[in-house]
Amino acid sequence: MSLTLDTYRLLGRSGLRVSPLALGAATFGTESGWGSERAESRKVFDLYVERGGNFIDTADTYSAGSSERLLAEFTRQNRDSLVLATKYTTLSRPGDPNSSGSHRKNLFSSVEGSLRRLGTDYLDVLYLHVWDFTTPVEEILRGMDDLVRQGKVLYVAISNSPAWQIARMQTMADLRGWSPLVALQLEYSLIERTGERELIPMAREMGLGVLPYSPLAGGVLTGKYTRDDLTPANIDPADGTRKSFNVALGTVTERNLAIADVVQEVATELGHSPAQVALAWTLRTPGITAPLLGARTPAQLEDNLGALDVDLTDAQLTRLNEASAIDLGIPHSLLASDHIRNVMRGDLKFETRG
Repeated sequence: MSLTLDTYRLLGRSGLRVSPLALGAATFGTESGWGSERAESRKVFDLYVERGGNFIDTADTYSAGSSERLLAEFTRQNRDSLVLATKYTTLSRPGDPNSSGSHRKNLFSSVEGSLRRLGTDYLDVLYLHVWDFTTPVEEILRGMDDLVRQGKVLYVAISNSPAWQIARMQTMADLRGWSPLVALQLEYSLIERTGERELIPMAREMGLGVLPYSPLAGGVLTGKYTRDDLTPANIDPADGTRKSFNVALGTVTERNLAIADVVQEVATELGHSPAQVALAWTLRTPGITAPLLGARTPAQLEDNLGALDVDLTDAQLTRLNEASAIDLGIPHSLLASDHIRNVMRGDLKFETRG
């Protein structure tokens, strides 16, 4: 069944309505060595909004702040119709120890900076971007709640953090009447499924919408890489391209290319692009609210939006799942074993609901 960008979904345990595909604006600006100039970024933004999309994702340090500054210009006429999400915690001023981290000083400074760059009075969603392992959770939650009470932030969320810390924060927020987390952002794709061990089940149980970033694994699932790219000597790590970045990260492996091969096979069967198939798999995974699209050009975005029209069969889903399957590890593999089922249930039969 086809979806559309204006077939909205609720963001976690909130009443906020968001599109089923979010537009990631990390590619807006070229200060990071890759990305899109202003004119191209504007075309990408306009195409997304014209199709009914309303969910825009950025961060305070994307393209050294250019991403937020460009969005200020692009959203000037329709700010209140859009859901703008940004993030804090990454280093903004090298040499300044308090210009990074989750603590209250950086939280308030980062939000004020984002408000200025975005040209808005409020942020729809604010993420803690990266867990810092030093700031007490009470300090984070109280600071976020203060910003919500001031009206500068409407909803708070989290990214790149341990599942047990997120669960702890959500429980504390509920008990103390502080603003709860409504969303979790994590890397998730056919190539990176380890979030299925703890993060995604935790999010579903604790009321957080799940927003996968890098759903195409940096382009590996689009079919642009070959076995030649397995040899680092063929890639210049200093050329500043996304390809060299992915090779340096170790994303281009035999396993990942084998998964990409299955994606290509399914795409050929359906008459869709590999990117559309990979996104459709993520989009239709239980618990997923909205994958983030990081298109650099209107043509890339147009292709990505075609994922809304992909109808994967049960057999195709099984092939994709089996090709990319991971070991869930302890305790999950133990709890799913026949031995544990036998000692826990014996011959008893249960019907589960919901």
